[in-house]
Amino acid sequence: MTEQNRVLLIVSGGIAACKCPELIRLLKRRGFEVRCILTRGGARFITPMTLAALSGDKVYEDLFSLTDESEMGHIRLTRQAGLVLVAPATANIMARMANGIADDLATTALLAAKVPIMAAPAMNVAMWEHPATRDNIETLKRRGVRLVGPTEGEMACGEWGMGRMAEPPDIAEAVEDLLLGGGGKMSAMKKLKGRRALVTSGPTLEAIDPVRYIANRSSGKQGHAIAAAIAGQGADTTLVSGPTRQPDPERVKVVHVETAVEMLAACERELPVDIAVCAAAVSDWRAAKPSAQKIKKTGKKSTASLALIENPDILGSLCAAGERRPRLVVGFAAETEKVIENAAAKRKAKGCDWIVANDVSKGSGVSGVMGADTNTVHLITSDGAESWPEMTKTEVGLKLALRIADALEFET
Repeated sequence: MTEQNRVLLIVSGGIAACKCPELIRLLKRRGFEVRCILTRGGARFITPMTLAALSGDKVYEDLFSLTDESEMGHIRLTRQAGLVLVAPATANIMARMANGIADDLATTALLAAKVPIMAAPAMNVAMWEHPATRDNIETLKRRGVRLVGPTEGEMACGEWGMGRMAEPPDIAEAVEDLLLGGGGKMSAMKKLKGRRALVTSGPTLEAIDPVRYIANRSSGKQGHAIAAAIAGQGADTTLVSGPTRQPDPERVKVVHVETAVEMLAACERELPVDIAVCAAAVSDWRAAKPSAQKIKKTGKKSTASLALIENPDILGSLCAAGERRPRLVVGFAAETEKVIENAAAKRKAKGCDWIVANDVSKGSGVSGVMGADTNTVHLITSDGAESWPEMTKTEVGLKLALRIADALEFET
């Protein structure tokens, strides 16, 4: 392992530190060695033991530890790395970086670093927009600090805006781009370079009247993660998304739609593609005759009936697209019982190559509830069913993207 492949990860004190285990996993899967510095604030969100177990290396915390300084001084920590990555980069640590303050191990290492520095900002939108933070950001940029993110999204405090830390796959991609350049090993790792991909995500909303609609609980987290992972493997990726609160993935063309009819039309406009992953939870039905006016109650115990008609079958339509059919079509099956059996039947009925099935019944635990951050899925192909362990949806997306890449490479 050369210094070029070593990342010194500084974990500072923000709630986004909880994403660092996933970031470490992704960096290691890309062939990087990770060593961690944990600040006092960071230790309030994640433990040294967790970081040590995932990185496979000692975690450094104390500037004045005689043992640490004799074994691995703060100067050597940066000299033995190809990159110093600060994630999350809070407003506080960026202010100290900008002003050359070195009052703990993390900031001392940063001041001593002669290797590239990258920061993944994470803070409340008001802090991100504050003039002091903006000035500090400009100072760091002038000094050559690379920023990845932040993105717009929901904050831990419940507010919405710019300041959410970039997702781990995007940070890992930025690290790879910086350390490995544009060719050689990095190009080889982008297994889907030159391919075109289409991914659907989120729910669809079908109007009943100007106020009400038919929808479902899909958050779009899994579909968006898949699109980001496929794009991360080098594919020219389009994401057709129903209404979600997920930020648009970077390096992905995003087409926003509401209804199933709009989603099908958007997908057909993107053909031909090499890969289609239909992860959206498309409403099966829509109102036959949506009301132009809000439907009013007619009495104290009034009842109403609603005539429904079937929505277009997006997965089936892509599978039956003739010469424009994608080379690999992957469907999704959200089931509440007989998960593998029902999903296998759906694969045959739709004519798709693979089906990714998961149990969304409330009784199946956290991973079974739509909108959760984890998922337990089964990949069903013509060879049978393969059950994956519970993973984050980002990890599911990455694993699926790599399986797709391997399948297309073998086919070629």
